[in-house]
Amino acid sequence: MTQQGDPHTGAPRVGQHHPGPPRFLSTGETTELAPRDPDPDASYRWRVADAPPDSDATVGEGPVTEFTPDVPGRFLIGLDAPDGDHRLTVRAFAAEYAGVDVAGGSGTAIRDRDADAGDADAISYAAHREREGEGRPRIRLDATVELGDESADVAGESRSGSDRGGGDGSESDAEAAEVVVRATPTPNPESALDAEELAVRFVVDDRDVETAVATGRTNPRDAMRRTDDGRTLRIDAEAVPDRLRVHAVAVAREPGGDPRVSVADAVAVKRTTADAFDGGAFDAEMSTFETVRLNDPPSWAAETTVYEVYVRTFSDTEEGEAFDALAERIPEIADLGVDTVWLTPVLQHDGKPHGYNITDFFDTASDLGDRDDYEALVETAHDHGMRVLFDFVANHTARDHEWFEDAYRNPESPYRDRYEWQESGEPGTYFDWELIANLNHANLHVRRFLLDVIDEWAPLVDGFRCDMAWAVPDAFWRELRDRVKDIDREFLLMDETIPYIPDFHEGMFDVHFDATLYFQLRQVGRGAAPAKSVLDAVAQRAEIGFPDHAGFLQYIENHDETRYRVECGDAAAAAAGAATFVLPGVPMIYAGQEIGQRGRRDAIAWEHAREEVRDRYERLLAAREVHPALGPDGDLDRVDYHVASGDLDERPIAASGDVHPEDVVAFHRSDGDESLIVALNFAPEPASVAVETAHGNRDLVTGESCVVVDGEGRERIRVDEVAVVRAET
Repeated sequence: MTQQGDPHTGAPRVGQHHPGPPRFLSTGETTELAPRDPDPDASYRWRVADAPPDSDATVGEGPVTEFTPDVPGRFLIGLDAPDGDHRLTVRAFAAEYAGVDVAGGSGTAIRDRDADAGDADAISYAAHREREGEGRPRIRLDATVELGDESADVAGESRSGSDRGGGDGSESDAEAAEVVVRATPTPNPESALDAEELAVRFVVDDRDVETAVATGRTNPRDAMRRTDDGRTLRIDAEAVPDRLRVHAVAVAREPGGDPRVSVADAVAVKRTTADAFDGGAFDAEMSTFETVRLNDPPSWAAETTVYEVYVRTFSDTEEGEAFDALAERIPEIADLGVDTVWLTPVLQHDGKPHGYNITDFFDTASDLGDRDDYEALVETAHDHGMRVLFDFVANHTARDHEWFEDAYRNPESPYRDRYEWQESGEPGTYFDWELIANLNHANLHVRRFLLDVIDEWAPLVDGFRCDMAWAVPDAFWRELRDRVKDIDREFLLMDETIPYIPDFHEGMFDVHFDATLYFQLRQVGRGAAPAKSVLDAVAQRAEIGFPDHAGFLQYIENHDETRYRVECGDAAAAAAGAATFVLPGVPMIYAGQEIGQRGRRDAIAWEHAREEVRDRYERLLAAREVHPALGPDGDLDRVDYHVASGDLDERPIAASGDVHPEDVVAFHRSDGDESLIVALNFAPEPASVAVETAHGNRDLVTGESCVVVDGEGRERIRVDEVAVVRAET
């Protein structure tokens, strides 16, 4: 099922085997190099085409290899492929992580750690240790196309959308047309540096340099200029091919320390008129451009709520009828207010109910229904305004897969090299999972196979939830992103990586599992941590280097975890569930959570639904929709607050009774249009919270008054599990 080239037309892509965007590495950090859209039967050869004078770095001989820079500077890696000779820029910075535990940073490091240390619980959710990337700055890029006097305004605001070159069509206007890329670097929240002390390093994408030169344009690198402050890059518009991508990092250097490098950001300028350049004169009047921020999540992700469905126990049905039964419940799910459904794996499998041990990647599981049933389910979801996420497994196959069965029996099998193998003769795996076998992503047949799987299912759905993303090489995820986003910019990519990795937002994923917040909410529910620690969990995102535009999936339970109410009780479960809707991120409900389900993977007891729990989630969903300040784009700030139990005469704060001060947290959410005070109470009884900010008296979640007056005449917010009131400025 090999489909080289464009997944829809089959036509070869220009430079289709180019290895992708530039890499920003530290010395000693390894990156995988792989030809894109590979032909498994073709020949590919790598070399170091250019390097700093004191470098001895080399590349391997295989078609998929690795590169580790040994000194700081700029490297050019060459790839000789069937479609020509390609170059890849690698910018290396002095090693910044020496002696630091890397388990929370590099995806490569996580893949290489000792999988024999224990089961999946060995992965720490908390990551409360010195983290790789701690102290990293952040960066944002914005691009526009400007003319004449407009292009001289370095401080002008960049904009997204369509920009027209031109003016009066004169030669001077044509010469003045420029692509302008502006960088906004931000110091780490814990850094003493100012933004003005950060450096910015731009790299024009090698693929677009290659295209520009091949079509007779000026090399964009020869046509670019930087402003004196190094924050703005200008490129003559006539050097722009059909698309020009620019990448950049921010670099922070603390006194006496090695540089700290941000997660890279990237923008693209796309030419939307095909005939503005004929290989000779450039007509700015006829040129129209579109600018895109390449690492932003889809626009709809800022407002979405995800609903996870464990497909085999969602409905009590006969074999082969699960898709139909789920489709019948889509209206009920939509009425709850959620608008994205994540289905656990739906492909043919080895019989284990979770479905992650796949035996056929190109057909649906017979116990769920056939392909037509699945497509009908997706269509039903779309008809009700809901998007569908496909659970994509790229790390392994089931041991019942036909490749593995042949490879295991026969050491000379053509499939043998498609798997990882241990010295014992058993396949590579993680955490003693005995029914799966890790794929060898250095094998071109494996990469070709997985790309074909992507092309098979991506056109049907609205996004992928990528299983065990940390176990798959970064280069593959970068290729997946470009492959699906070139067709649909609004396709969502979400990674399951525990703990999360900031670099996975560099040209790979849009939304990241926030297992750190999940863990902290559990700790609060157990009484092992104060409620205010959830704010620390959110703050950690920026502290370890995630950019502001990264998205985070916020959840309190899923198919791998005990139900929250079982472990922490109903009161804490109500507050924790509310937290996922009032903290900045993408909330997720695990099917059954909204009706008080206790079993993790049991058949959902729809007939015993607790309607008060569903009503509570409906109110939260409605409040979040009406008040965007509660969403991922709203600011989160701490406030001073005082907690008492239900006794309004209580002075001072007491730790006795059913409410402890550490069961409660209050904070501020705001955007450009509104300012809100939010209070969460994990205790089994109502709490009264005095906030050092003037505020309204109506709870925006329930619509009822929530302000009471204590014995001293002081107003307090009465909080059951959550209260949201307007802040008065």
